[in-house]
Amino acid sequence: MKFADRLAAVRDRFGSDEAMRAALSVAADAEELSQRSDAYYLSNISRRIFRAGLKHSFVDSRWPAFEEAFFGFEPEKAELLSESDLDERMKDARLIRHWGKMCSIPYNAAMVREVSRVHGGFGRFLAQWPETDIVGLWRYLAKQGKQMGGQSGARFLRMVGKDTFLLTDDVVAALKAMGVVEKIPTSQKQLQHTQAFFNELAHTYSLQLCQLSQILAYSVG
Repeated sequence: MKFADRLAAVRDRFGSDEAMRAALSVAADAEELSQRSDAYYLSNISRRIFRAGLKHSFVDSRWPAFEEAFFGFEPEKAELLSESDLDERMKDARLIRHWGKMCSIPYNAAMVREVSRVHGGFGRFLAQWPETDIVGLWRYLAKQGKQMGGQSGARFLRMVGKDTFLLTDDVVAALKAMGVVEKIPTSQKQLQHTQAFFNELAHTYSLQLCQLSQILAYSVG
């Protein structure tokens, strides 16, 4: 089934084009991304890391306590947390006490601060990165951040509204059925090939990457 057929099937499932579009996500624009604070982005990077392998609602229910324990995720303060500071937080029963994930917070705080220094804000950095190379942004976050590899980078971007596709099981199943991939893309060559496919669809159908991947997922599930 080609994408056009999948799009038509999803549209029929919702009953109309208007209903389908209302159900799809809408990415934040450049101004909205740029205006958000560095603390907002560090908080969401950290929340994504803690969500990995856990029920999202469970992590989210603990997040107010994390905000309190980590200075509202102000990067300048979070970067200075020492091992003894983290040890103290490991004793806090309100938090999710995972040592490796806690250690990611000061590391990623330093990354956010440096990016912000160079680009005039972490949100401005995200806003300026072209969606036509969103897999390059995934790679950047994986290399410069801590515990941001795999699908964490893409899922963080989706959380904050930066336009990105996701490689969920349903999306990959659709891509396989259309002959775009043979398995979940992991190598840079495979990811760039997948990016090119999404870029072509975005140009042809005037849809955002997040909307395209949702349509593919709906066409399977």
